[in-house]
Amino acid sequence: MQPRIVVTIPAYNEEKTIGQVVTSIKEVMNKHRHNYRILIVDDGSTDKTVAIARKLGAMVHSHPKNYGLAETFNTELDIAVQEGFDIIVHFDADGQYLAKDIPRLIEVFKQGNDLVLGSRFKGKIEKMSLLKRMGNKAFSRVVSNICGLKISDAQTGFRVFSKEVARIRVASSYTYTQEQIIRAVKAKFKIAEVPVYFARRKDKSRLMRNPFHFAASAGVNLLRTYRDYQPLKFFGWIGGISFSVGFIVGLVLLYFYITTGTILGRIPTAILSVMFILVGMQIILFGFLADMKR
Repeated sequence: MQPRIVVTIPAYNEEKTIGQVVTSIKEVMNKHRHNYRILIVDDGSTDKTVAIARKLGAMVHSHPKNYGLAETFNTELDIAVQEGFDIIVHFDADGQYLAKDIPRLIEVFKQGNDLVLGSRFKGKIEKMSLLKRMGNKAFSRVVSNICGLKISDAQTGFRVFSKEVARIRVASSYTYTQEQIIRAVKAKFKIAEVPVYFARRKDKSRLMRNPFHFAASAGVNLLRTYRDYQPLKFFGWIGGISFSVGFIVGLVLLYFYITTGTILGRIPTAILSVMFILVGMQIILFGFLADMKR
């Protein structure tokens, strides 16, 4: 008996591309004779996204308003599990990934993997700004470090996974793509990557207002990822810096005391040194406590 496959697509005002994306998926899946359905999770679109998807025969679930990608992803997972699908293909609605790559990811999945990532950096990228490329690679290095597993593209929106992986809830509102990977690794699921093609986007991204917005968001999200999954390292660095500043200032004051015999006039500096040391120790201790609760 063929496994039941669902191709899930989060969509928010994607009327320009959703028709072509759904049509291309149907052509590829029919050609390979897969037992499949296409699910569009509409995140409060105000354009014709829903009408176009329904006309093409896709299942559609609509949010009453725009909740964001992470919540939309969780809705996809919930529906996939409730409907009893065996294989979930997560695919973007903007047309940058190619439907013809879906069967290759499914084939690798069937070879005994639980989560298969479509890697843009192992495949071909038609166009990606230098800033976004650097941000994606930085995220992948962080995720690889946390997981202890080399991941070339932790940000990819193209992935295939099992119904067991779909039961993993994503808590973060910002880094759902990375969180699924991290949680899957910690749950001892098997992960693989497949090179995929990443095409030039035909219209303006609704996720990135400008390069500075992307840089700020990426930086904050990197810190959140370390805070949530490696709290000892995150708080250890902050506490270590505070402790080091206090310790160095204390050494300077000790030098003055040895050479002059007094630190009168430098009492405020001495108090500041002690404060930095104490705060640093408290932050490091907090990191230990947070790490124990994980």
